[in-house]
Amino acid sequence: MKRVRCPKCDNYITFDETKYSDGQSLIFICDSCKKQFSIRIGKSKLKPTQKDENPDENSPENDLGSIVVIENVFGFKQVFPLQLGNNTIGRRSKGTVVDIPVETSDPSMDRSHCTINVRKNKQGEVKYSLSDNDSLTGTFLMNEILGNKEKVNIEDGSIITIGATTLILRTEGSEEE
Repeated sequence: MKRVRCPKCDNYITFDETKYSDGQSLIFICDSCKKQFSIRIGKSKLKPTQKDENPDENSPENDLGSIVVIENVFGFKQVFPLQLGNNTIGRRSKGTVVDIPVETSDPSMDRSHCTINVRKNKQGEVKYSLSDNDSLTGTFLMNEILGNKEKVNIEDGSIITIGATTLILRTEGSEEE
């Protein structure tokens, strides 16, 4: 099964690619917004369904660590590499720019929910801190809500809850247990 994203509302449409040949044009009508659009079957336009993907949270490209989004009723497991500086986390939505766009239907996650800051100290050690972006439901670290403008240090294995979605921080060199 493959999926394609509606260009108007970003809703996914899933279809069986084995019924069609490369180069064939398909026309879809989005269930959400009723927009009609077409695609030409080819490797660059198709993306496997997230169920078929197996994101590796210990990938070598995650040299500054990563955020692992735990699978729940709103979305599938996702892994996002962290960058130096601020990494803003939020619900993926068309027109909203965040560093870590979580694909979820969780209505309690803001579009720009919280920020993880990654920096190196004078000894060259990587340090992580978490702060809430004035979200409606708040940001929780190990089931404790962060205060307004509070910034807390986090480490490998820290459990962060935003809305109904749980995230785990994996730092560089950490191993999955």
